[in-house]
Amino acid sequence: MERAYARGRARDAAARAALKPLAPGERPTAVSVGAVAAAVLALANLVALVAGWDAGPGSHGGGGQAIAGSLLVTGLLCIVAYGMWRARYWAVLGMQTLLAITIIFATLGLITATRVWAALLLVAIICASGALFWVLIKAMARIQMPERPRAG
Repeated sequence: MERAYARGRARDAAARAALKPLAPGERPTAVSVGAVAAAVLALANLVALVAGWDAGPGSHGGGGQAIAGSLLVTGLLCIVAYGMWRARYWAVLGMQTLLAITIIFATLGLITATRVWAALLLVAIICASGALFWVLIKAMARIQMPERPRAG
């Protein structure tokens, strides 16, 4: 067991050594993609709210609560998009939380999907969210990485 832990620690150390710290003003591509995705989703949510889009059965008569919920989600997505654009660790962590919640709800939605197109849409959402979640892990490591001491 001790050897397995030692191998794991050695792999972790090698992975950390392979990471390059961010240059001043640099933003990993995955973080840029996440920021744009959050901004597009916030805009789409706002457009749907202004257009009076109804989420379907069970959402009739929600009125003020539905509007408040949409505004809350839109505001949260705007904050996350701004923070990710500035390559802030907390924003990437927040985006990963939103992606994880999206994956969970989309997976649960597959249980009740009655149409093939709905199931395919949910699978596409799960795949896209999972892929972005995965690439943001390395980006988060680079963002929180301290400056390496210079050899001197």
